[in-house]
Amino acid sequence: MSRIEKSFLAFLWLLAALLVMDTARAERIKDIASIAGVRSNQLVGYGIVVGLDGSGDQTTQTPFTVQSMISMLSAMGVNLPPGQSLQLKNVAAVMVTASLPAFARAGQPIDITVSSIGNAKSLKGGTLILTPMKGADGQIYAMAQGNVVVVGAGASGAGSKTTVNQLSVGRIAGGATVEREVPMPLGQGDFVFLELHTTDFGTAQRMVEAINGVVPGTATAADARQIRVRAPANPDERVSFIGRLESLEVTPVRMAAKVIINSRTGSVVMNQAVLLDNCAVSHGNLTVSVSADNAVSQPGALSGGQTAAAGNAQIEIKQEGSALVNVKAGANLAEIVKALNTLGANPQDLTAILQAMKSAGALRAELEII
Repeated sequence: MSRIEKSFLAFLWLLAALLVMDTARAERIKDIASIAGVRSNQLVGYGIVVGLDGSGDQTTQTPFTVQSMISMLSAMGVNLPPGQSLQLKNVAAVMVTASLPAFARAGQPIDITVSSIGNAKSLKGGTLILTPMKGADGQIYAMAQGNVVVVGAGASGAGSKTTVNQLSVGRIAGGATVEREVPMPLGQGDFVFLELHTTDFGTAQRMVEAINGVVPGTATAADARQIRVRAPANPDERVSFIGRLESLEVTPVRMAAKVIINSRTGSVVMNQAVLLDNCAVSHGNLTVSVSADNAVSQPGALSGGQTAAAGNAQIEIKQEGSALVNVKAGANLAEIVKALNTLGANPQDLTAILQAMKSAGALRAELEII
C-alpha cells in the first residue's frame, strides 16, 4: 500500500471518529449570518501590462493589444503614422478584477488580480498601466496601477509530480485605489435584517430566542433565512447594537444528512447525520451488503429481567478472488468507504455504489458529486 493510500485510509478513520463525536457547539451570530445589504461588489477593468521581457502578446494574433497601445499613445499626444504596424513583444492585454469591500472609502487601497487575455507567455516583471475599474452599473469605482507579482515555477505534492504555477495571472497588493463609495445603509427603517448563510428553520428560531434573551421583543423570524430585528434609530447606537448582536452565541440545529464525493480523487466527506438502511449492491467484481443483525437477550426464569433486543449492523464487502470483509458496528458509511478502498475500489466504483444506494433509498442523505 502506497503512502498516499495509507494517508487516505487514516483520513477515513478520522472521519469515522468525528461521526461519533458530539458536534453541537455554540457559534457567534457573525459566523453563521450576515447583515442584509452589507456586502462586497465586484469590479472589472481592461488594461495593459508593459515591461515584459519578450513574453508579451504576439501582436499578429492579438490585434486588440496593438489597438489598445495606439489609443493609449494617442491620449498621451503620440500620433503614429497611418497604417503603422507595431511589433510588440513586451506588452500584454489583461483583465483586472477586484472585490470592493463593504463600506470602502475613497482613497482606500484594495488588492487586484491581473489576468492575461491574449497569448502572453508570462506577466512576470510587468507593470500594469493606469486602469479604470468599473462596477455592474458601468461607473468607475477604482483606479488600478502597479507592478505585477507572479509566483514562479515550483514543486508541489508528495514528491511524485511537479506543478508549474500559472504565469499568466498575477496579483498587485493594494494595487487599486477606491475613487467612489457605495452607499450601504444599515437596515431599512426601524429594522436590521440578519440573513443566515444556510437556510434552516430551527437555527432561525434559536437565533430569535438568543436575541430576545438579551433585548426582549426585538427579533422575529421572517422565514428560514431572514431574521428581522428592531434597532435604534440613531446611527451611532445602531452600529454598537449590531456589534452586540454579532457577538451573541447560537447553537445551530443538527444539519441535514449530506455526503459529498469528489469523483476525480475519490474523496468522501459526510456529516454526523448520515444513516444507512439494509441494502445489497453489486458493481463489477465488488459486492456490498448492509444488513441489521438484531440479537435478542432472554433472561432466565424467575430472574426478574426483561427481554431486550440489541441492534448490530453487519457490513459485508467482497471482491472476486478475495476474502470476505466483515465490519460489525453501527451501519456507518465511513466503514463502507474504508472497506471499499481496502479492496482497491477506484473513485468511479465508489461513486457508482453510493449513487445506487441513494437511488434504492438505503442512503439516508443528500448525495452531491463535485
